[in-house]
Amino acid sequence: MKVISTNLGKHTKIIWNDKEIMTGIYKYPVDESLYLDTEDVQGDTVVDRKYHGGTYKACYLFSADNYPYWKEKYPLLDWNWGMFGENLTIEGLNESKIRIGSIYKLGSALVQISQPREPCYKLGVRFGDQRILKEFIDHGHPGTYIRVLEQGNVKNGDVMELVEESTIPLTIQQYYRLLFSTTKDQDVLQRAIDNNALPLAKREKLKKWA
Repeated sequence: MKVISTNLGKHTKIIWNDKEIMTGIYKYPVDESLYLDTEDVQGDTVVDRKYHGGTYKACYLFSADNYPYWKEKYPLLDWNWGMFGENLTIEGLNESKIRIGSIYKLGSALVQISQPREPCYKLGVRFGDQRILKEFIDHGHPGTYIRVLEQGNVKNGDVMELVEESTIPLTIQQYYRLLFSTTKDQDVLQRAIDNNALPLAKREKLKKWA
């Protein structure tokens, strides 16, 4: 897996339900490296820290491999890396193989796979169509947030290298589908509950389905 774009966002004003709202989802490629801090990316914009940033969402990664699919569905948009609000666009990132809890060397940083991105209306605003929320869920490739275990810099061309694979076989895609399925796979559910790389609040909520 290789970093092909580093992306940062600025405060952007949008209109939602006749109200002015600020967002940081409008991210665009930058030439410089990114410094991954423990709760966010230095120089990036995080507006609503209830849902973005923090220990388990310090940085968002999205796969470059999925861009052709979305470009075909939304050909009239002004496409560039960072379109999904990701800080790092990664070539070769595959959510069906990456396990929650696995640890990777990413540039000079050490990171851990934490949880998939759950889309909100702001993605729909950027795409000009709220239908993308269901399409994004159905597609099953949400990208992933990471915990930053050791802070460091990441630049274009850096390789994301596996250091330690999680002993719990729970991929980002399996957990993502579990979240949105009406019938919960009990084996996957238990693996999620047992995986302490997921936030405790998430695991506690899952227990009601066990």
